[in-house]
Amino acid sequence: MADEITQASAPARFPRLSRPDPWSLGAVLIAALVLMPIGSVLWMALTPEDNIWPHLIATTLPRYLGNTGVLMAGTALLAAAVGTGAAWLVSVYRFPGARWLEWLLLMPLAIPAYVGAYALVDFLEYAGPVQSGLRALFGWDSARDYWFPEIRSRGAAVVVLAAALYPYVYLLSRAAFREQSGGAYEVARALGAGPFALFARVGLPLARPAIAAGAALVMMETVNDFGVVDYFAVQTLTTGIFSVWLESGNAGGAAQIATLILALILVLVTLEKTSRRNLRFHNLGRHHRPLVPARLSGTAAWAATIACALPVAVGFVLPVGVIAHHALANPEAWAAPGLLSALGNTLTVGGLAALGTVTAGLFLVYGVRLSGRALPRLLLPVTTIGYAAPGAVLGVGILIPMAAADNALADGVERLLGIDIGLVLTGSAFAIIYAYGVRFFAIAQGAADAAMGRIAPSLPMAARSLGRTARGTLAEVYLPLIRGSVGTALLLVFVDCVKELPATLLLRPFNFNTLSTRVYEQASLENLGDAAPAALLVSAVGLVAVGFLARANR
Repeated sequence: MADEITQASAPARFPRLSRPDPWSLGAVLIAALVLMPIGSVLWMALTPEDNIWPHLIATTLPRYLGNTGVLMAGTALLAAAVGTGAAWLVSVYRFPGARWLEWLLLMPLAIPAYVGAYALVDFLEYAGPVQSGLRALFGWDSARDYWFPEIRSRGAAVVVLAAALYPYVYLLSRAAFREQSGGAYEVARALGAGPFALFARVGLPLARPAIAAGAALVMMETVNDFGVVDYFAVQTLTTGIFSVWLESGNAGGAAQIATLILALILVLVTLEKTSRRNLRFHNLGRHHRPLVPARLSGTAAWAATIACALPVAVGFVLPVGVIAHHALANPEAWAAPGLLSALGNTLTVGGLAALGTVTAGLFLVYGVRLSGRALPRLLLPVTTIGYAAPGAVLGVGILIPMAAADNALADGVERLLGIDIGLVLTGSAFAIIYAYGVRFFAIAQGAADAAMGRIAPSLPMAARSLGRTARGTLAEVYLPLIRGSVGTALLLVFVDCVKELPATLLLRPFNFNTLSTRVYEQASLENLGDAAPAALLVSAVGLVAVGFLARANR
């Protein structure tokens, strides 16, 4: 009776909203930090102080768009042809050097495209070994005695970019060819299909989704490039951001161009996904038989070797050879002032960015899996947009709002404490580290998501039932099982940070150089001898990453 009276007299209890757990809040905060530069670019583009959009449309924008479109199309077509052809040869045939070339074809990933541009110009210019050898061989006295193609041109930029980026297509298409059933090829051969018919009617249609994905990546990286197009004096949308912002002092106009780049990237991603939406390929046989490579002989075998060796020679051997020659011919460059500090800065910002990015990626993925709330799940795939956004776009989206926050912080501290703390954010390398994190967050997030997805749900459930907290489950169950993927993500993010040029140029403090900016500055002064040590160091870091990548794709 007393219990009934108590219940009757108790005040009505309203249902309480469940409090967000720290993991959900952390996941949403990380996603917001990743997406903030993109939102900042859009806001500045819609509310510019000085709207120069009509002026851009009437003057330089058509040229920027035209050059960018030609570079994207030309680089994608050439990279797709080279990458798909090489992947087909090493997957379907055996010829001299095939096993070595299978991994050597990945080597151009280690060389930044701008290093390849400097090396190509040095090798083919008027004073270079090729033209000097031709003049000596044929007795020519000057450039008026013979014709030689223009080196610093849009066509040369396409060649350099394709030589550096074709491994994206090669990796994906090689995996697609290897996953195809050998039975389909046996049936095609039994029906009289020759080598070209096998490729055109069986291999190419089945590998088309992978080739399209690789070509889309190539086009995104082409839009992001600044070092190659700037060195070859090709005016693109990315160089337009630098011109409008740094030379004209118009941040709003730079944001408008950056928005156009984002729209272009969005169109690329949409087209790539749409092209693959209705494509479904399944192995219908109960026992899937792998493709058995056929052995080539005679002229065909050596032609395949040359065809696969040529991209390696242009994309890896030539740049490394030219840079190494200058580094050995100028030993004093290794002791040049600024090299050690650039190396130290590179290791510091790259290491901190890699560590912070991978940690944030792990937290985000684990928080989404743990919370089960709708908002973090919706934000998880959106956080990968930073990888598609060029570094110059992120530079615009980070520096302007961060500079305003920095000035507000300094003014507030001075009013409260009477201390001038200076520019804490933009006056340090914080902005660079933040830009690296946003740009390469997709790598860390993707690696963490894929690795955690391979762990059976029963393992963390058992840990929680034994009294482990969410943090304890992450530390004692997940991390030991995914440490390989975490290590790979750390390495890949670090290497990409080392090679990143546009964001670093825009966001670095005064008198702050990394290896990539040192290479750019010295090469812009036509001083490849002083740029060679830094270029070699950048390439060495890239080679380590490619080695791990090749090992993981065996």
